[in-house]
Order: sequence, then structure tokens, then C-alpha cells
Amino acid sequence: MEENQNTDINQTQQLHYWGNTPEEEYYTLQNIKSTKSFFTSPRGLSLFTKSWLPKNISSPNYKGIIFMVHGYGNDISWIFQETPIFLAKNGFACFALDIEGHGLSQGIKSYVPNINLVVDDCISYFISILTKNSEFQNLPKFLFGESMGGAISLLIHFRNNIMLNGAILRAPMCKISEKMRPKWPIPQILTFFARFVPTLAIVPTTDLLDKSVKVPEKREIARMNPNGYNGKPRLGTVVELMHVTDFVSTKLYDVSIPFLVLHGSADVVTDPEVSKELYQKAKSKDKTIKIYDGMVHSLLFGETDENVEIVRNDMLAWLNDRS
Repeated sequence: MEENQNTDINQTQQLHYWGNTPEEEYYTLQNIKSTKSFFTSPRGLSLFTKSWLPKNISSPNYKGIIFMVHGYGNDISWIFQETPIFLAKNGFACFALDIEGHGLSQGIKSYVPNINLVVDDCISYFISILTKNSEFQNLPKFLFGESMGGAISLLIHFRNNIMLNGAILRAPMCKISEKMRPKWPIPQILTFFARFVPTLAIVPTTDLLDKSVKVPEKREIARMNPNGYNGKPRLGTVVELMHVTDFVSTKLYDVSIPFLVLHGSADVVTDPEVSKELYQKAKSKDKTIKIYDGMVHSLLFGETDENVEIVRNDMLAWLNDRS
């Protein structure tokens, strides 16, 4: 985490996850440049997007292009962007959008009625980046997905719309393990009521931030996110994620893209055993898994600075070897 980040838990609010330094000034200090805009998806949704680019490198000389997908309840404008900032400082051009119902994008807050439509949105946006920037065509192209974004990244890979050189999956939500999956008849009850009131936010769950972010000061920073969602999950979203993970879990043998999986052994939000299963079953010839002893879900922000640095360096080394 950057040295000037303010982690004073007594502060009621700060402008950005790093503190109160104005955004453009902070990016300049990090030697990167950033843009933000709205992208209209093929189905007419207005989706908020951002880029993080190396400042003193011309675009034909970028190490690669990274298309990034955030997780459930998260967005691209708060702690998520610590990762693309780091990658941009190291020569990679990063692009991401707030998916439907998240961050500044259109939709009911944290309601994901159809993950396949979200995949369509992501693919359309990523292709638009390549279409507008012809110099990107010959650069290595990677996906990066966190948690639910990891599942979305695999679905993007299965579509095969973009020629990709690899994917980084941080604690991917590939399958709901048996020890975490609701027992019968709970899934059936949820599915029944979701038909009538899909947006109802009543599904009981533990505080995901408490489970995801290990360092208390960083947990407080994560809670300050003005566009985040900490309410109960909506019925329709939970049912959709159960269906998606059931589907992805049956397709692990079909994963052929080079990939790096990053997972903490103490993660209770997504199951590291499922990541091991992905690594074992995938037919990818180039596949790597890193299980970090004692680390939890938020590997790239919520751990100690020393642990974050370990994970970052593993990720960067993997990218550099393929760029």
C-alpha cells in the first residue's frame, strides 16, 4: 500500500482509498495517467469505465493490455484500483468497468439478474478498446478477475471472442464448496421466492468485509467506499450466482487459457480447495497456482503490506514472463 495512504480509523471519511490527495495529483505521483467515461453496452446500459496507463511509455511499447473484472459488491473506483495502479506503474495498460448494478453503472444496486448479459457487456467493452486502439492489437492481452470477477473471466474465456494470452484469477468464485453451500431445502426456497421478488435483499450472510480484509485499518478504509454495497444479498443475485458457479464447476476441464490462480489458505469467502480443483482439472498447458498460507480473501489490499507485496510480485513476475 502507498506510503501516503491515510489509515486513521478515527477519520469519518476520506476522498479516496489512499487519503485526500486529489485524484489527478495522486496518479501523477504514481507516474501513471487515468481516464474515466461511460460505455453504452449493446443492451443499452450505461456502464462506468476507467483506464490506468503508464505515463511515460508510448502505447506500442506497453508490456501488455489487462482487462479487469471486479467482484460482487465491489467497484473499480475504490480499493480495487490499487491493483491496476500497481500494474500501470509496471508498464501494463489496464481497463475495467463497473458491472451492472455496481459502482457508478446503471442498474439496481448489487442486483445481477443474468451473468451472461454481464459477460456480453464486458466483451463488448473490451473489444471496443481494441477497436479504438489499433496499436493494441499486437500486444499481449490478459484477463484479471477477482472473486465473482474470476468466474466472469472464465465465462469470457469460454466465449472465445478475444484472443487472450492468459488470465489472473484472484480467489475465483468457480464453485460453491459443499461446506459453504446452503443445505437443502434452502437453495430451492431461495429459487422459488426469487421468481416473485428477485430484488429483495433478505438473504442472510456474514459481513463479507470482516471475512475478506484482515488488517483492521484497511477494513475501515474499505467500509468508506461511497459506491460499495454492504447490504444483504438480493434473492435474484444469490440464485444467479449459484447457477453460474454450478455451470463453471462443470466446465473446469474445458479451461485452456494460460492462467495464474492466487488464493489464501484461510479464505472463507471463496474456497481455496476449489481453486486447487481448477488447477488440477484445467487442460491448460501453462497453469500456475499460488496458495498463500494464512492469507484471506482480499490478497491485494486487505493483507499486511508485506503480504500484499508478496502477492503483487508473484503476479507481476507471471505477467512479465508472458509479455
